[in-house]
Amino acid sequence: MLQFFEQFNILTGNKGSLKDWEKIDPEAATCYGKILSSDHYELKAMGRTGFWSMPHTLRAKAYQHIIHSIESTSTTADLDTYHGIVRKLFGELQTSTHPFPKFMEDGEIPRYCLNKAGLNSVKKILICINHHFPDVSFCPILSALVSLLLHLSEDEAQCFHSICSLVSYTDPKKRYIDRTFLTSRASCMTFGDLANKYCRGIRKLIASSHQNLFEFYSDWIMWIFADLPFTYAIRVLDVYLMEGYKVLYRVALALLSFYKVSVSSRVAHVDDFRQDMKSFVQNVGRHSTIDALLQRAFSIQLPTRKELTYLFNANKDALIHKDIHNKSSYQAMDFRAFRSSVVTETEMRVVWAWIPERFALFSPVQLFSTNIHGRSLFSFYSKVEGHDPTVLLLKTEDEEICGAFLSSDWAQKNCDEKGFKFFGTGECFVFTLRPGMERFQRPVVQISGMSDKCDSSHQKQTLSVSSLLSTHVDRPTGASQNQRYESASFCTLSTFKFMAGNDEALFIGGDDGHALHLQADLTAGSSEHCDTFESPPLCRGCFKIQFLEVWGIQHSLSVPPLPSQ
Repeated sequence: MLQFFEQFNILTGNKGSLKDWEKIDPEAATCYGKILSSDHYELKAMGRTGFWSMPHTLRAKAYQHIIHSIESTSTTADLDTYHGIVRKLFGELQTSTHPFPKFMEDGEIPRYCLNKAGLNSVKKILICINHHFPDVSFCPILSALVSLLLHLSEDEAQCFHSICSLVSYTDPKKRYIDRTFLTSRASCMTFGDLANKYCRGIRKLIASSHQNLFEFYSDWIMWIFADLPFTYAIRVLDVYLMEGYKVLYRVALALLSFYKVSVSSRVAHVDDFRQDMKSFVQNVGRHSTIDALLQRAFSIQLPTRKELTYLFNANKDALIHKDIHNKSSYQAMDFRAFRSSVVTETEMRVVWAWIPERFALFSPVQLFSTNIHGRSLFSFYSKVEGHDPTVLLLKTEDEEICGAFLSSDWAQKNCDEKGFKFFGTGECFVFTLRPGMERFQRPVVQISGMSDKCDSSHQKQTLSVSSLLSTHVDRPTGASQNQRYESASFCTLSTFKFMAGNDEALFIGGDDGHALHLQADLTAGSSEHCDTFESPPLCRGCFKIQFLEVWGIQHSLSVPPLPSQ
């Protein structure tokens, strides 16, 4: 492998003078000409299908072209900047005794077939990046990116320039690198929300084992840029440079979906899911080819970039409110003091693993209990109105347990002349805990709060999913590049009935049946198949209520602790 890269370095000019590579490999030169004449969408299709993956001379040329087109504040002056920093920091010998930069989490550099001299070059570039961008305080993937890009760079200075372009991007439609723990953790939470939606079951698996979900998902980006084999990571880099951060969500979700299949048959023997996932990704070739992995990644109907950005910002705001700005300030949720008449500590862990990440940062606080506040909807509303989101839990006299995560404030329940006014968002879901654990949520892409900001007619709406799904990317005839991104229209959610109530009854779900219907005295209810959540009856059709509780999110903005608690 090293002999191959030495030959590659000679061809690309890393050693000796630059050869006439067009004559050495005319077929690659023809492909490069096609790359230069292609527009953005044609290049995306090329990247996804591995058009420039061989020979490596072609990939090197393609990378230079792609990185040059990234909108950023970086310029060719970076080359001179790099040489100046090297002289200042390392002197004539150009050797380093400096410690690794603070933005590296563990001080390890992925080898990616680099020899000792190559690893020393990576360290030098990382130290220069730290000097040039002092505001980059947490970015564990930088070492992997430098290692990968060094293979495709003419020299250290060009690799430095490529990284500068990724760090200082200005394209509002793309995102490349998180600079701080806050933004990195918000990205991790966003991935957790996506995994909760697209890889159902894995969160319940980990939460039920009492292992740390935060630690498991904190590795998500390192699955790609640390654990994946070189031949896989470099193909991901092909599409990442073209399409930005969203690609990483796709690939990590695809890896997680393959892992879920692998672990389901041996879950009883897994003592450490975090290490088990790392081992799985390192040996992913046993389970999937890189083409199959990318095909799975681009078959996932992710939200639009606009909605992902909204979710990312919501998660970041929650971290700021929780005063989490670095790794040491994060504390895992402690359920040891949790007490409930309906669920056990383990069952509440599972519920908390299902709810959106930004709410799961905070502890559950009891707002209403039939044991304390009596059995009436009047008392129910008086305790829960003014709080959102909430989690409703109930146990039947047959010991069945079910419930719902409700995204909106019950104060919106007012009826109109047409009857019940349904409200809520696509983040609502219903679930069962006994006799079996299962969550039911309609595959509608919507984030609580976003529809209100985007909808002038006050109807509940959601961004349509118009992600590019296949490896073939077509641009509509006559459409400009911007029109492709702006073509994501809004589709109404007015037909989806999430929650409604008055003084006589409470409903959760209302499309072709109610997932839950509770009577005014909170002594009985019913459950039936419900299209709103694509859910079966959550318990026996008609039931008697043994206990009912409502839990809120304990943060000072909306859920102050009750004095009695």
